Amino acid sequence: MRVVVAGSSGLIGTALVSSLRGDGHDVVRLVRRSSAGPDESRWDPQKDRLDTGILVDADAVVNLCGVGIGDKRWTGAYKQLIRDSRIAATDVLAEAVAEAGVPVFVNASAVGYYGDTGDRVVDETSPSGTGFLADTCRDWEAATAPADDSKIRTVRLRSGIVLSPHGGLLGRLKTLYSFGLGGRLGNGRQYLSWISLEDEVDAIKFVLSRDDVAGPVNVTGPAPVTNAQFNGAVARTMHRPAPWIVPGFALSALVGEFAQEGILAGQRAIPTVLENAGFRFRHNTIGEALDAALVR
Repeated sequence: MRVVVAGSSGLIGTALVSSLRGDGHDVVRLVRRSSAGPDESRWDPQKDRLDTGILVDADAVVNLCGVGIGDKRWTGAYKQLIRDSRIAATDVLAEAVAEAGVPVFVNASAVGYYGDTGDRVVDETSPSGTGFLADTCRDWEAATAPADDSKIRTVRLRSGIVLSPHGGLLGRLKTLYSFGLGGRLGNGRQYLSWISLEDEVDAIKFVLSRDDVAGPVNVTGPAPVTNAQFNGAVARTMHRPAPWIVPGFALSALVGEFAQEGILAGQRAIPTVLENAGFRFRHNTIGEALDAALVR
């Protein structure tokens, strides 16, 4: 396949490009600097600039663009950047994919679409929730409409927390846990929908190859856990104590508004579409995923 990838420099994008190339596929990376070779093409989604010529022979476009949700304090400006970095890129690519008639458009989204679900299990048929993240995900997914309307097979990846020692949540936490500073956040009952980096990449490649998969797809492990369970699992895997409890008010004081939606709330999302389509996870439990990320 010839696959065009936007957001290829992030945690998931880097691993995906490497895996696709390892499988023998031709990958073109969309970059926001001068291209360094024929396998790169410069674009600027904020200014609606894209060389649509690279899509003429493309079999698929994968869009993973978006600044980190929890990388900075949620000021008004940063919240706008969270939205713009996702929605503007999707707008540009969806229009270009529709115009070029690219067969497949795979666009990132997140389980934040469901809002705070408490202990209620949700799958792809569940409605969207409320809050900034849910609103952002809903608008993000809506931006794929030009591709959908043009009968392009469009997949919206509602990813959970991706577990890798090289970045993301686990990359930040492993140092704290190594010094015995891990612990439960808030009451610990909020759910965390996780997925290993390997399974995230495999799932994207799976939906690229399956003509019968379209629409929203929860890219999460089959067994979401509570924050307390996650804390215990990391502590066991790293053989470190994690006795601390960080109250909600302290988290709010530390990171602001993000604490309420990104830490103290959660989603109990299950991957019904992937499982029904026959996808096989490498890591079915949080213990297996942490062992792969932190031990092996």
